[in-house]
Amino acid sequence: MATFVLIPGMCHGGWSFGELPEQLRADGHRVYPVTLTGISERSHLLHSGVNLETHIQDVTGVLAAENIQDAVLVGHSYGGMVITAVADRMPERVDSLAYLDAVVPANGDSCWALVSDQERRWYLDVMENGYGVRPLPFFDARATPHPLASLLQPLQLTSDLAHIRRRVYVYAAGWDGESPFTRFYHRLREDPTWTTYALDSRHNLMRDAPKDLLKILREIVEPR
Repeated sequence: MATFVLIPGMCHGGWSFGELPEQLRADGHRVYPVTLTGISERSHLLHSGVNLETHIQDVTGVLAAENIQDAVLVGHSYGGMVITAVADRMPERVDSLAYLDAVVPANGDSCWALVSDQERRWYLDVMENGYGVRPLPFFDARATPHPLASLLQPLQLTSDLAHIRRRVYVYAAGWDGESPFTRFYHRLREDPTWTTYALDSRHNLMRDAPKDLLKILREIVEPR
């Protein structure tokens, strides 16, 4: 059995993974959906100092406190920044990485640098205090502003993560308009060290393709 650590995208909490945690627990796995600092039920912690490093520490703290040695890190959208960094910081505790329609950063990348101009225009729609990016109108009603500094901070990596047992990319092919994640999918599907999937789904794979996503996550932990 494995341990899944689930990292949501911008403006969302651990609740955004819906029924997936309970379904994976029913298989016998441990599952930890994480809400990052400054967001959702932790929105009272949003201030100017909450950045990408804060979110990395949120997750490394879970791995250490729960003594997790075999983590399958699952990151949706912005969560790709976080799981990449955590695998770099704690390679001995991470077994696999699953990117759900997510950014896949290299050393020195920020989320701002990796997305399209359309997303960058959204990032500039900040709260009056300048700390957080407002949720988009069609987001879940529970969504809250996302810490702006976490999108601007470059990621510092020390390895290429080639030591990770499995690296999986799940692409949402049903976007309305151009997806900022298409280039990651096209690049990674040509890389034999990655396993890629394309689902007929909008960006919120957990809501729109839960059965397919559950099947993929189960396959990650099957012996090869």
